[in-house]
Amino acid sequence: MDRILVNGGRVLKGEIPISGSKNAALPILAATILCRGAVTLKNVPMIRDITSMVAVLRTLGAEVRVERKENRVTVNTERIVRPEAPYELVKTMRASILVLGPLVATLGRGRVSLPGGCAIGTRPIDIHLAGLEALGAEITLEHGYVIAESRRLRGGYFRLPFPSVGATENLVCAAALASGRTILENAAREPEIVDLADFINAQGGAISGAGTERIEIEGVGSLAPREYSVMPDRIEAGTFLVAGAITGGRIAVRPMRRVWLASFLDTLDQAGVPVAVEDAEERITVSPPYRFRPVEVRTAVFPGFPTDLQAQMMVLSVLTEGESVYHETIFENRFMHVAELRRMGAHIEIVGKSAHVRGVPFLSGAEVMASDLRASAALVLAGLIARGRTTVTRVYHIDRGYERFEEKLAAVGADILRDRDAANEARMGS
Repeated sequence: MDRILVNGGRVLKGEIPISGSKNAALPILAATILCRGAVTLKNVPMIRDITSMVAVLRTLGAEVRVERKENRVTVNTERIVRPEAPYELVKTMRASILVLGPLVATLGRGRVSLPGGCAIGTRPIDIHLAGLEALGAEITLEHGYVIAESRRLRGGYFRLPFPSVGATENLVCAAALASGRTILENAAREPEIVDLADFINAQGGAISGAGTERIEIEGVGSLAPREYSVMPDRIEAGTFLVAGAITGGRIAVRPMRRVWLASFLDTLDQAGVPVAVEDAEERITVSPPYRFRPVEVRTAVFPGFPTDLQAQMMVLSVLTEGESVYHETIFENRFMHVAELRRMGAHIEIVGKSAHVRGVPFLSGAEVMASDLRASAALVLAGLIARGRTTVTRVYHIDRGYERFEEKLAAVGADILRDRDAANEARMGS
């Protein structure tokens, strides 16, 4: 199993190119089901989750061509006839549920395995199903699968009880081909929702209000396939900006827009990180001098502080004098990186849904285990500033959402290596 080895103490300098957004590319790939013909997507990140979604589309009958070097994926949906996403694929990626809306919209039926560990009840998938029912779908559960059926979905009104990103995406897709107008209220406002709506509109859809709490979708008879480029990944950009700041370096990320990261950038500023935004160049830079200050962070749906950057930001607070507090309001168990940071010498106490971080003089390199995608990135960041070597295991989590993660860090000065063979350690020295 791969691991990442990091020797701390290097100052990072340079510009890092930002890949296409994982969280935008996945729903857009699912939305290609709405188009009959070949759709070409550009700026698609070549990561594990994309591979999983491609496998789901192929299982449905789509012909998919992946051009890794060009970051391009072409999906031909003409032969999609099997409306089922099986458990062996869905269990690897919860985002597979995003094919349910497009399937029932185009084929009149979708049968998708419930995501692994997802019990019907208070979990967010309830919102997906309630929304589809509001559009006229009949929902049944059978042998661990959710089945949605409708001869043709009809426009309707649905207010999301929580602005779930996935549910908003599924319902936007389902409503795109429904008969009549659909109104979604309390919808998610993330930039990735806007990118999905822009994709559907580029194919001939009629969606307005994406990026606000109220989205209106006028159903159309069909969508004509056209080429589309996926937006850059704001979470990747934020991760690398933290990497630059904690190492005392100067790191620029591009392309990236302030509006996509406003709350995060404001928090960096509060933490004493100088941030320069060049909107015309779509470039954001952090640079010294740094005078880190404690912060209080509360994760929230967009435009609030993104939960996907909570773990990375916490690494900055680990060496900040004073006490910082992190309140996690979106996901349970989003502090799984804390135990591993403690192994490196961090002083963090969990109180309910909050993490209290007291700065320490230094971190010590250690062997740590990644537990999820963003925790993995945080542990690598901690390794960049730790004394000695840090070994991060189970890095397949990183591969789910970051494209060439260690290569991009190495290009700006990090002493980092993906180790597929223990003999490679000799290349890094002691």
